Amino acid sequence: MFRWNGYAMSAKIVVENVTKVYEGKNQLLALKDVSFQVMEKEFLVIIGPSGCGKSTLLSLIAGLMPPTEGRILVDGQEVSGVIPRLGMVFQHYNRTLLLWKTVLENVKMGLKYQRYPKDEMESRAKSAIELVGLRGFEDKYPYELSGGMQQRVCIARTLAYEPEILLMDEPFGSVDAQTREVLQAELLNIWRTKKTTVVFVTHDVREAIYLGEKVMVMGRRPGKVKKIIRVDLPPERPLEVKTTPEFNRIVEEAWSLLREEVIAAAREG
Repeated sequence: MFRWNGYAMSAKIVVENVTKVYEGKNQLLALKDVSFQVMEKEFLVIIGPSGCGKSTLLSLIAGLMPPTEGRILVDGQEVSGVIPRLGMVFQHYNRTLLLWKTVLENVKMGLKYQRYPKDEMESRAKSAIELVGLRGFEDKYPYELSGGMQQRVCIARTLAYEPEILLMDEPFGSVDAQTREVLQAELLNIWRTKKTTVVFVTHDVREAIYLGEKVMVMGRRPGKVKKIIRVDLPPERPLEVKTTPEFNRIVEEAWSLLREEVIAAAREG
């Protein structure tokens, strides 16, 4: 396989020696010399202490802002602005849904911006709604849905235009524990169906191990890659896998790495 600068060219995303400094009255070094790659159709989960730059990293990959140093490549091309074939799902779904529009109308929004034909918008939106388990709720409004169902609408809106890369910033952080487990299982089913490249940020170590093919543990600010753990669990993952010895062994490995950083970050204030 042809390699360039040490990276296999089949990598979908390459983050190469990235540093990010927020300028202002009090300059903030958010990320320092971060390098990793995400292969095509891979599911990478990122965990780390609060404030270590996880969300910043997603914004850099999305092209929402430039790195201070280093570069990010998608399909071998350097990211220099917002990438059209990329979708992003945020934690605070209630800030992104239009409350005066139905589920179907909300899901169509991204397609309208990309100027899909009317018939194709309808079929794509309905397919995405069915994929996230909301068939029959097309004419409901967000305020008529539970928090978990609202988050499914956000995911459907992103999936409707079939992005090649899906970035998810703690998308289940605002829902209750039971709903969170259901959404985790459904996300894995969607990923297996669509085989989109996913980069997922979470604070929940067990969620990270359940979802990820690889889990990247980041150190405290300035954020850096501490270790990337390969999750050797079967691709088919019923929720019961969380009770197995192998699952808990990987959780302990990840948590032991993370614990050191959390404690050190707390001591540093």
